[in-house]
Amino acid sequence: MALFFLIQDTLVSATQKECCQHKYPYVALVTAEEFNTIPGVFDMGIDMNPDFEHQDVTKIEVNYDSLTGAFRLFNRNDIFGPPGRVAFALDEKGIAFINDDGTAEAIIAQIAASRKWRAPSLERFLYDFLEQIVSEDLKLFEEYDKRMDELEDRILTGDTDKILREVTDLRGEILEIHTHYEQLLDLSQELQENENGFFRPENLRYFDMYTNRIMRLRDLVKSLRERVIQVRELYDTQLEIKQNKISTLLTIVATIFMPLTLIAGWYGMNFRYMPELNSLYGYPVIIGISVAIVFGSILFFKKKKWF
Repeated sequence: MALFFLIQDTLVSATQKECCQHKYPYVALVTAEEFNTIPGVFDMGIDMNPDFEHQDVTKIEVNYDSLTGAFRLFNRNDIFGPPGRVAFALDEKGIAFINDDGTAEAIIAQIAASRKWRAPSLERFLYDFLEQIVSEDLKLFEEYDKRMDELEDRILTGDTDKILREVTDLRGEILEIHTHYEQLLDLSQELQENENGFFRPENLRYFDMYTNRIMRLRDLVKSLRERVIQVRELYDTQLEIKQNKISTLLTIVATIFMPLTLIAGWYGMNFRYMPELNSLYGYPVIIGISVAIVFGSILFFKKKKWF
């Protein structure tokens, strides 16, 4: 069911007829099916037929006498899950949101419940709508920081099971958020350009403020991406250290048994006149020498702190 609002000192529920009188800027919320009647009713000069059901990116397009576009909003509880998709069409008189899953309705309800404006305008409403899209992102970044702290602790304690998979997923999630900000930045800058002259020049500052906010958030995401790289490098370093320890142990074992192999090879020749072969104490002496070599090597390596 279509919802209509007027932008006064607060967002006030209205009828479609009241919106058509254009006394105040309006906000309409309709489904994709209902939108087919909206352009004519609100006199939007949309010179194209946008496919709102297949919008997979956040973008804005400048038409002859309107702006059309869409928001692709990721789910903060499941970054790779199905995103929310909100399409829109606007001109100087108001904006119509096209959404079927309730995403836009929730944002508008939040604005209606929490915003009161001294100087109401379409530009101020758009700013608040865009702000709601990123309002919880700082909390999300704090959660990412905690996740990376936990990963680092696990790596340093030797618990590296499934670490590589988790780091890869984390990198993918952050890349998805970075792309989201890049698209929001393009949209905000396009609004700031005001190519069709829909917005009052004194109100373009709202879009400038939003552009600066998105740039700061994007920089934070870049910092998170760099930290993910550091976590991956820490994992690689610990893995290399572990492999080096194994190699060192194998080298020590090979070194210990090298003289024993020499002794075994020496006396395995069985020459006829080898005096030790006929000695009564030859066998136990060789055993004693072999044991002494093993323990002597171990003490030497421990003294050198090679293991």
